[in-house]
Amino acid sequence: MSVPHKSAVAPVNCSSCHVGRRKCPQDSFSHAAVAADTGTCSQIGRDMLQKGGSAVDGAIAALLCTSLLNPQSLGLGGGSIFTVMDSTGKVKIINSRERVPEKFNADTLKSCPNPGEFVSVAPHPGNLWIGIPGELRGYEEAHRLYGKLPWATLFQPSIQLARQGFPIPQILGHYLPVSDTNESRPLRELFSDKNGNLLQTGDIVKFKTLADTLEAIAHLGADAFYTGKIAEDLIRDIQEAGGSLTLQDLASYRATVSDAWMIPLGEYQMHTAPPPGGGNILSLVLNIMKGYNLTPASLRGEQKTLFYHRYVEALKFANGLKKHNCDLDFSSELTKKFTEDGFANHIRSLINDEMSHEPQYYNTTPYVDNLGTTHVSVLAQDGSAVSVTSSINHVFGSRVLSASTGVILNSHLCDFCGRVDKFFAGEEPPSSMAPTVFKSKSKVLVIGSTGGSMITTGMASAIINNLWFEKSLKEAIATPVLFVDSENTVQFESNFDKDVIEDLKARGQKHKHAEKLFVVVNAVEKEDGCISAVSDPRKMGEAAGY
Repeated sequence: MSVPHKSAVAPVNCSSCHVGRRKCPQDSFSHAAVAADTGTCSQIGRDMLQKGGSAVDGAIAALLCTSLLNPQSLGLGGGSIFTVMDSTGKVKIINSRERVPEKFNADTLKSCPNPGEFVSVAPHPGNLWIGIPGELRGYEEAHRLYGKLPWATLFQPSIQLARQGFPIPQILGHYLPVSDTNESRPLRELFSDKNGNLLQTGDIVKFKTLADTLEAIAHLGADAFYTGKIAEDLIRDIQEAGGSLTLQDLASYRATVSDAWMIPLGEYQMHTAPPPGGGNILSLVLNIMKGYNLTPASLRGEQKTLFYHRYVEALKFANGLKKHNCDLDFSSELTKKFTEDGFANHIRSLINDEMSHEPQYYNTTPYVDNLGTTHVSVLAQDGSAVSVTSSINHVFGSRVLSASTGVILNSHLCDFCGRVDKFFAGEEPPSSMAPTVFKSKSKVLVIGSTGGSMITTGMASAIINNLWFEKSLKEAIATPVLFVDSENTVQFESNFDKDVIEDLKARGQKHKHAEKLFVVVNAVEKEDGCISAVSDPRKMGEAAGY
C-alpha cells in the first residue's frame, strides 16, 4: 500500500450537501475526518475509514504512523488511553497506561528531579523510570471491541514507511540532539549516518528493526510483543540497560475497559477517562468557569482580564488537587467529587476577582512539570468517534532503545515524582491525559491534547473558546494559551495579549517568561452536518478527511 500524498483527497465542501442547513466552512468535510500530529498520519487514518474501517481502525493506523514520524512522543514502549464512542452514543474507556513492574527499585523516588522543575528529558539514569508498556494491549482491546478491518491492514502503511524510510520532519529534527548522549548510545546510533554523524531535518531515516517487529505483530497479534522472542529480546535489552522489567511483567499485562465518566456541562455531556487520567481535573476547571456564564462579550475590554484572572485562579486550585488524582485501585473515591457542580461552586466561591493568594491558599504541592505525548481525534461516517492520547512521557521517553526490537521505552514512573511518597507494583502513574468527547443535541466535539502538565490548560482553552466564546475550532485551537505551573507561576505563549499580562500582574499573578509552551490540541467536530478537523499548527499538524 503506497503512502498517500498530501493532495490524495481534497477536502469536500459540504455546503451543497445539506440544503437548509448553515453554510459549511470551505475546509470542512461531509463524511469523516482524522486529526493527528502530521498530515501523513492523518491521511493514513483517513484511508482506513475510506476502506470501511471504524474510528478505532483509523486511530490505530494513525498512532502507528505517528510513532515513526514523532518517535520522541510515543511508540510500542509506551501506553495510551482511548475514549471511544460507538454509533449509538455509548462511550467506553480503554486504558493501557504503563504500570509499575513487580521488582521495582524501592529507592526510585529518591532520584526524582526537584519539585517545580520543568523536565523535558527523563532524569538520569533513564532506566529507573521504565514502566510496563501497555500500548499494544490497548490497540488489541480497542480493535477487538470496535475494529472492522483486519488487524494486519492497520500496520501495513507504517511497516512500509519504516522500511523505505522518510525525510526527518522538522519537529523530530528539533529533538534529535536529545538522543545524542553516551548513556543512550543505541538511540544515537538509530539517528546517525554511516559515518556516525547525527542526522538532520530532511535526511532520510529508516527503522528496519522496528519494521520487523511491527510485521511480526501484524501477523501474529499483540501476543507477539508480550510473549515469545520479541518479548525475550526486549526484556534482555531493558535489563542490560539497567531496567527492572521481567518477562512475567510483560506476559501479565492486560488493558482495562470501563465506562467513561459522564459529566454535565451546560448543554453538553462531557465523556472522559477516569483517573489515573486527568479528565476530572479538566472537568473541574470547566465547571468552575461555566459558573461565570461566559459569552463572546467576556473577551471585550476589562472583562477579558477578569476572565483570564478567574481562569488562572481555577488552574491554581486544579494544581492543588492533582496529588489526589491517582490510580483508582490505589486511592479513594475523592477524585470523583472533582466532577460535581457543588465542588466547583465551592472552589468558585474562593476565587477573589481582585487579587491572587499565597500558594498554601490553593493547597498546592510542587511537582515535576513535564511534556510529551501525542493525540489523535477521529470521527467516522457512522457517527462513532475516538479520542486517544498516547505517550512515552519525556522526549524519547527513558532514552533506552531496545536495539533488538527497535522499541523506545517510556519514562512514565517519573510521573509519580512530587505526587506520592511511594508507589506499588501494578500501579498506574497519574496523568494529565484527558481524551474527551463532548456531545449535545446539535454538536459532537472529539478533542485531546499533548504537552504533559500543559494538557489541562491546552484543552480548557480550546474548549472554552469553541463552546462558549463561539470561535471556530481552528480559531479556538490557535488562541494563545497560558500555563500555570506547579509553583503557581503563570507562563504565557509569546503572542499572548501584553495588556492582559500587565493587568494580571497588577492583580498579584506571578509571571515567568516562557521560551515556548509545548501544548498541542488535535480535534474534530461535527455540527449541522459539517465536519471540521484541526491538527494544531504548533506541531505543524495537518488533519485529513473526506
